[in-house]
Amino acid sequence: MRGRSIDVRKSAVLLTAAVLLTACNGTDKAVAPAAKPSAKPTTPTPTPTPTPTRRKLKPGAKGDDVRALQRRLKELSYDPGKVDGKYGTSTQLAVWAFQAVHRMKQKGTLGTSFWEALDNPEQPRPMAKKREKDRVDVDLERQYLVLYEDGRPRLITHISSGSGEYYCAKDRGAKVPRCRYATTGTGDFRTGRRASGWEVSPLGRLYNPIYFNGGIAFHGALDVPRYPASHGCVRLPMHIAEYFPGLLGTDVPVHVRRPG
Repeated sequence: MRGRSIDVRKSAVLLTAAVLLTACNGTDKAVAPAAKPSAKPTTPTPTPTPTPTRRKLKPGAKGDDVRALQRRLKELSYDPGKVDGKYGTSTQLAVWAFQAVHRMKQKGTLGTSFWEALDNPEQPRPMAKKREKDRVDVDLERQYLVLYEDGRPRLITHISSGSGEYYCAKDRGAKVPRCRYATTGTGDFRTGRRASGWEVSPLGRLYNPIYFNGGIAFHGALDVPRYPASHGCVRLPMHIAEYFPGLLGTDVPVHVRRPG
């Protein structure tokens, strides 16, 4: 009997505890033990897209970094030709123009200083005080040309102007040769006569010529070296001469200078 009374007392104590617990929780339902917080699912960290390695580049190089170079030059109005990841002649000519504008030594191998300039490019320096919104500026000292459209550079390209050498040649209709120096005169001019395709002159063949100073013209040429090499005309790379007449109208100001 004594053991049974103890069991009854234990039951009473447990019943009282249950009533008190229900009152504290304010519900008639039994309270389930708190569930352990589940671990948050782990989200895999995305792999960053690698940027092209800025290795030293030189003509003949191929790869994504060359393609990135070509795209960047196009963004800045320099035309490297087709964006194909190949460091060929057209890309080299665009690089020369960029280096000339930034007063860098013109060379084929591109290193740290070139990449830094490409990240923080400068605008070309105007050639004349009068800065028409649509015009062409020619820098004979650094051998580049800037075609402006609505006040902004539309095209920046490498050129090759008069070599300065003394030569003799017959002009059209002349009976005797005329001798002179192969110079591209400085001054302020306007575009005039033009021709489509190849035009044969006493001094050679000109592709899509646009004349701006007598017999001096902008024209495409198969050879546009880094240095002045023409008889006085302004040679353009062939891939640019293809569409240059479509950018440059008639009676457009042309400023030719040899800045120090």
